Amino acid sequence: MEAMLQVLSEMPELTYKVVIHILSIYWSAMLFLQVYDVKQQQYSSLFTRLNLKVNKRLKPADILQISSQSLYCQEPVAEKELVQRFLQKLMMGNNRARYISVKETVSEMNHIQSGTATGEESDTFADFFHIRPVSIDETTHKHPLHPMDVQIAVFHCSDHFLKQLLVTKLSQCQYALPLLVPDPFTRHIEFPLWTFRQIKKTWKTTEISGKETTFTNPIYDAKTPMVAFFRFGSVLHCPGSSRNRLLMDGVVEIAWYLPSEKSTDYFPDCVAFCNLHGDAETNKEQLEILTKMSSVNVVLLGDQQHISRNEEILQRLFNGPKPLICLLPENSSNVTGTKSLKFKIGLKDRGQGTVSKELRKSINTCLSKSVSTFRIEDVGKNSGIITDENSHECQKGKDAALQITWLLNGKDMSSIKEMYLPCQGELWHMWCQMNKKKYKFCCSDTEKQISKIQKEMNQIRVQQHEHGVTPLVQLFIQSMNSHFPLSNEKCYFLNWIKTLLDKYSTEGLSALYQEFDEKWSKHLRMKKQHVESEQIKHEQEQLEIISEKVKATNFGLEHILREMGQIYESSVSFQMGQKEDKESKLFLPKLAAQLMMSGHMMELMDGDAAHVPVVWVSAVLDELIKILGDQRVFVLSVLGIQSSGKSTMLNAMFGLQFAVSAGRCTRGAFMQLVKVSEEMKSELNFDYIVVVDTEGLQSPELTRKSSRCHDNELATFAAVLGNMTLINIFGESPAEMQDILQITVHVFLRIKMLRLNPGCMFIFQNVPDVTAKEKNMEGRQRLKEKLDKMTKLAAQEEGCDAECFSDVIEFDVEEDVRYIAQLWEGSPPMAPLNPSYSENIEELKQTIISKAGQKGGIKLSDFKTRIIALWEALLSENFRQQQQR
Repeated sequence: MEAMLQVLSEMPELTYKVVIHILSIYWSAMLFLQVYDVKQQQYSSLFTRLNLKVNKRLKPADILQISSQSLYCQEPVAEKELVQRFLQKLMMGNNRARYISVKETVSEMNHIQSGTATGEESDTFADFFHIRPVSIDETTHKHPLHPMDVQIAVFHCSDHFLKQLLVTKLSQCQYALPLLVPDPFTRHIEFPLWTFRQIKKTWKTTEISGKETTFTNPIYDAKTPMVAFFRFGSVLHCPGSSRNRLLMDGVVEIAWYLPSEKSTDYFPDCVAFCNLHGDAETNKEQLEILTKMSSVNVVLLGDQQHISRNEEILQRLFNGPKPLICLLPENSSNVTGTKSLKFKIGLKDRGQGTVSKELRKSINTCLSKSVSTFRIEDVGKNSGIITDENSHECQKGKDAALQITWLLNGKDMSSIKEMYLPCQGELWHMWCQMNKKKYKFCCSDTEKQISKIQKEMNQIRVQQHEHGVTPLVQLFIQSMNSHFPLSNEKCYFLNWIKTLLDKYSTEGLSALYQEFDEKWSKHLRMKKQHVESEQIKHEQEQLEIISEKVKATNFGLEHILREMGQIYESSVSFQMGQKEDKESKLFLPKLAAQLMMSGHMMELMDGDAAHVPVVWVSAVLDELIKILGDQRVFVLSVLGIQSSGKSTMLNAMFGLQFAVSAGRCTRGAFMQLVKVSEEMKSELNFDYIVVVDTEGLQSPELTRKSSRCHDNELATFAAVLGNMTLINIFGESPAEMQDILQITVHVFLRIKMLRLNPGCMFIFQNVPDVTAKEKNMEGRQRLKEKLDKMTKLAAQEEGCDAECFSDVIEFDVEEDVRYIAQLWEGSPPMAPLNPSYSENIEELKQTIISKAGQKGGIKLSDFKTRIIALWEALLSENFRQQQQR
């Protein structure tokens, strides 16, 4: 070094400066490479500790199957189990999924017990209170894993479909969502637009006229103002911050404030908030994107040195047209502002509550005078960043889906089904009515009447066949017509179809559902007030008109699949058409079976016609058996009053995606496959769980129809199919309990006639203080008394012997009654799912799987046979005849 300095001192001044400049660049580069290399090692170590491989992507199927880890993983966990436990809790909507306790290693425990790695401390008071806290293992330099590192590491190691599922679940937990994510190894910024496609948000606002309006929008398409937060300099020391957090530097997260039109609302309309993690000085690309899209910029400034170093950026923001709010840690002044909406807020020696209030007030002032809006879909367009949707497979799937939805452009949504799905409309409804009538006549052996009805049914099938395949269905079939298994392109196509059709339906349904809710509330008030029957009748007619419009407007993937079913049934019912035409329809069940294999639900009972298309369902199950083999399945069905949380419970329990929003509630009955892992198959004695979700009983949309008959039929169908039936009751309302219990008792009496041996569990949801053992015991006893009383009465009506509910079905009031905590932690729309709810669901799932293992399953072929026999029994209302088969 001395020799080098001697040489430099003897150089001419110009040469000296050039050499010094070159050396400084060299040393800076070497320092950067050294830091970069250390970072790369830390990233690799992090993924290794979490048992993740960046080049091996996790898929939804990997985490949604029933495995020993997903059932019995308890905390604290080892580091290598952190990912599994995080995903397990997140899939159940637990908003504490990030906070998982980790087992201490032997070296860490020994280290804490010994005091330090170098020797024991002096046993004196003075030395004792100078022990520095042990936060890392001094011998291995392993920092504790930060919860956000676990989440982002999983995100990096997931395929696009699992990423979408993860972000959807994070949204349900009310977590902020990753908007811009730099790759830890390449630093290329990813904009995961695809992950936002399944998310909807609901909020309420008041228009200038004073009318309260409810919005339900796909969040990727929502136009809202956006407030951008970023900082220059070191981070404030606050709870939850960590210098050991590796993967969050440069990540931009987004969250939305959703007003509920209450006095406690902070903002009058929906507002997006974006936060850039890390120092903005070293993440200038993300900063540029944020400030370009924002309506208001909020910057946290460090000391004067950081202000001076970033003066050019700050000056640009200050002179720009957008409002700017500066938070100054070294300043203790109140909020001050300029006419051009530039504010300063001091943080020094000031309480968090005071600063938060001033910040909210300043943001509101800025938003009231800002006209710019933000849309997630525009991030890629405005920034030039390539999104995850730019992949070839995603674009091909999107193009195929757009070809279908272009057919809907400019058309009245209430007429779409009649135009493009003619086989499932009036013709199918007429056929269903005649089929039910035919079975009634079968009981009285009126051959002439039966023959006449069958002839009319045949004519309807001919008419269905003559409609042919409409352009919309033809495009869908062409896009799906590929060999098993489904390619990524086809999976993208299906997701795009669901997303785009849902958007079309939502736009048409919003106003209809608001009108229906108003009419329904009025109808209930009139009944309470004992208004004249003519007025009530008029209101019922209005409700029916709206209900029919809702049915016509509600358009999703399930309706296209239903049309395929009717095309298939009309083609195979009789020898009609050319051989080539018939053969072209025979592959339709295979397409539906492939969809089931990829995790999509299949309609068992048409909710609009209240009918089971047994020819179609049988053909699909036959194809499923060809693909899988005649596997053993455990059938789990659920019953409950409308909006009692059935679908939400199943989604939380198994990570499924049954419809839960107001405009897309379950109609009829649907089934979905949940795979059992290889390790659990021998223990459980079945290969899949078939989850059957049903339409809510006592739907207000069935105001003038025989809702009791419909409910009994639906409940019987679901319960007889199930190896176990969950009876879902919302709260402990005596009226609701009375209605659902009456239906349940009659259903299980019918099952007794069939000599089946299913199980049942009663689930009371939304019950506060579920840990109160005495209260639960009292509730269970009260339920048993009600069930026994109803069983005795129902047995007399059904003409069979039964004195108590346990005479009808195997039932233990201690084991088979569960109480589930309130669904929300707080008030929607900002509330996440209650962690206690998720924990109760997790315990319930373990109990169900344990009971399922004791019962075993049935073969898919037997499941198919049971569906056919059950539907025939329901049509003829003759269960004793089925008993003799």
